[in-house]
Amino acid sequence: MRYLTFALAKGRLAKKTLALLEQIGITCEEMKDPDTRKLIFVNEELKMKFFLSKATDVPTYVEYGAADIGVVGKDTILEEGRNLYEVMDLGFGKCRMCVCGPASARELLKKNEIIRVASKYPVIAKDYFNNRKHQTVEIIKLNGSVELAPIVGLSEVIVDIVETGSTLRENGLEVLEEVCPLSARMVVNQVSLKMENERIHKLLEDLNRLIKEENK
Repeated sequence: MRYLTFALAKGRLAKKTLALLEQIGITCEEMKDPDTRKLIFVNEELKMKFFLSKATDVPTYVEYGAADIGVVGKDTILEEGRNLYEVMDLGFGKCRMCVCGPASARELLKKNEIIRVASKYPVIAKDYFNNRKHQTVEIIKLNGSVELAPIVGLSEVIVDIVETGSTLRENGLEVLEEVCPLSARMVVNQVSLKMENERIHKLLEDLNRLIKEENK
């Protein structure tokens, strides 16, 4: 029996995923050691392997089959645009991708003016403005705190993830339009789904049942 390999996005997402898997009997004790230097964790009994990676790399590992299953935010899936199956919404890590800016920018969006949009998510931003709003914009990719962009005059608006909106409010910005809802998703390699159909389906069924129970 071959190993089923999971790629988990480091941080909160991985912790939540492991807690969820634990509830359906999939455990990995060695991942709980805070001092470990290991990169790959194995549950010999269940023939499963786990590794943590940067969120943006999870879809890549899954597309190329280095991982059979991945757990990552919908924002990363949309931005990376890899060939994989999105099989489940795990229902945690909920937030929204939004167009934000000062209240004065609302008019520019209504009138479809040519504006500059700063974002860590250029693919999502471009798709939203070009294909959904049919508005010509210049996309500026930033890696750091994008809230700065409209404040210092680099862009009129930003496209970013909004959880509570408190950072926006503190900086005199607000949500102007919602692009899409986001949450943690499970993705599966296309070949793995065929080869490991039974094991993966059982895993998805168990998770589905658990999530339904929790949402009752």
